[in-house]
Amino acid sequence: MAKFILVGLCEPLSEDDQAAFDEWFVSQHIEDTTRCPNFIKGGVYELSGPHLDLETRSKYISIYEVEAASYEEAERTLNEWQANPEAWKGRANHLKTMEKFGSIPMKINGSGWYKELRVFKSEEFQEEQ
Repeated sequence: MAKFILVGLCEPLSEDDQAAFDEWFVSQHIEDTTRCPNFIKGGVYELSGPHLDLETRSKYISIYEVEAASYEEAERTLNEWQANPEAWKGRANHLKTMEKFGSIPMKINGSGWYKELRVFKSEEFQEEQ
């Protein structure tokens, strides 16, 4: 099976929506999505600063590691998972939180599937020394 990452660039709709974003996205959505079949790991990261003084596109990035035959299969599985209100016992709470805020309390600045081509692990280099 191929390995992919699903990347999402997102942030609260406004400063006033930070608490809603933290409750729904950071505290619930990352876990909810990571529980999807074929998903290995999921996390969210907050921007600490720019690299090389380049423009940053988003305050937050979510990254999910996924194994699937293709990104199309991974996308289909995720869409089916997220459409199922009973996918796991915590889904009901996740949906209630979204209803409480009236919508998803974030804007998405970009998202996409990336196929793993090559990965290096630092411990592999330490063995050489």
